[in-house]
This record gives sequence, C-alpha cells and structure tokens, in this order.
Amino acid sequence: MATVTRRMSIATTLRAAGCVFADDEARILMDAARTPEELARMVDRRIDGLPLEHIVGWVDFCGSRMVVEPGVFVPRRRTEFLVRLAATLAKPGAVVVDLCCGSGAIGAALSELLGSAELHAADIDPAAVQCARRNVEPRGGRVHHGDLYEALPLHLRGRVDVLLANAPYVPTGSIGLMPPEARLHEPVMALDGGVDGLDVQRRVALGAAQWLAPGGWLLIETSESQAPETADIMAVAGLLARVVSEEALDATVVLGSIRGTG
Repeated sequence: MATVTRRMSIATTLRAAGCVFADDEARILMDAARTPEELARMVDRRIDGLPLEHIVGWVDFCGSRMVVEPGVFVPRRRTEFLVRLAATLAKPGAVVVDLCCGSGAIGAALSELLGSAELHAADIDPAAVQCARRNVEPRGGRVHHGDLYEALPLHLRGRVDVLLANAPYVPTGSIGLMPPEARLHEPVMALDGGVDGLDVQRRVALGAAQWLAPGGWLLIETSESQAPETADIMAVAGLLARVVSEEALDATVVLGSIRGTG
C-alpha cells in the first residue's frame, strides 16, 4: 500500500509539472531508483525538465531497452515505424547503415528484428557515437565517427541493402517552439535541419545511390507536411520515391530506391 501511495504522490507531482504520462513515468522512476534519496533526486530532475530517458539512462524502443546517455537525442516512438518498415524490405544478413544514428537505437532495433545483419552506424557527434557503441556493438555492429558518408568504410560502397536516416528535419525557426526537454537537453545538431528542415536530407539523398546495393533502399523519416519535398529531393537524386505513413504513430517515412530496382 505504501508503494502505491508513493507512486500516486509522485504521479501527481509530475502531472502538475506538465508530464502527460505521469503515471507511467512515476512507475519507471520508482523501478530505476535504488534508494529513496535517489528517487527524490530523479523526480526533481524530471520536474526541472530533464527528459525521463536521460534520467533513467534508457528508452523502450521496438520492445528492447536501448541506452540513452545525457546530451544524446532520445529516440521517438514514431520512429519505430521506420524500423518496422525497413524490416519488411530487408532479409536476415542484410547490410544496414544507420546515418545520423544518435543513440544507435534504430539500427540496433532493426538488427534484432532481422535476426542478423551487417550493421554500421555513424554520427558526427562524439557523444552520440559513444552512446551508440553501447547499443550497436553488443549486437555485433560497428559505429563510425564522422559526417554522413565520410564516416563509412569504403568497402560498403554499392553494398548497402538498407540505408536508414532519421536526419534532423526541424526548420531552424521552429526550434524555439519545441518542448523544453528537447530544445534544452538534446543537441541542436540532432534537431536543426536548416531553414526548411531538409538540408541534411538533401545530403543523404544525393549520396545514397553510390552506397546502395542493387535493390537497396533508402528510408528517411520526415514530417507529413515535408514528405512531398523529401520525395522530390530523392527524385532529384535519381531515386524512385514513395511516401508511407502510419496514422497511429503520427509517423511518415519516404522510401527511395535506385531507378529500375524498386
């Protein structure tokens, strides 16, 4: 009874601070804390706006617990659609590349769904690379530090079956409108996609054809409103593009394949 009462009290406190899923968060914090003092500190940090995932050090993503370290982009639930869509296109043992990988959760989750994969992940942010190694390397993958394709080993050229990119796509002018836990505690480089939000997507699409294997796929998460432009970007890069959405998750992905293979 005391545990239930404490959880209800924490949930009430979190709800008053604006946490939408206060009941779930209270349970997670209580499970994560080793002492009452640690629990109190965790609750205070959440009230101050720190993302829950940074406080407890993990996120439940595609049914697996993925490490998320402070200062690293937190994988969103909608991105599970990107992973599951990729799993319908790839076979076990596929060569998978997760660009702008952040925590590495996307590639790691896809590898688990496939059962096996030659997994590579890359990010320009050293903090993200450090975190991604904790998720990717235990699953047999490799993490590379660098700017998009410059980070990848040359032997992957023309061999990539699935190229995933949850590149930043928030327009610069909209960063200030994001929830405080995102704009204050996640790296700006993981959010800011330039004036129209599509700068990094352009670079990903333009380089994709050199790295995709025959029959390979590029998958880019984007917003519903930006999807037509993302598809146009792929077309300019010589890819056949189509938009796929999942209303329940408010998720939109643009698929691209080399002309004649998709």
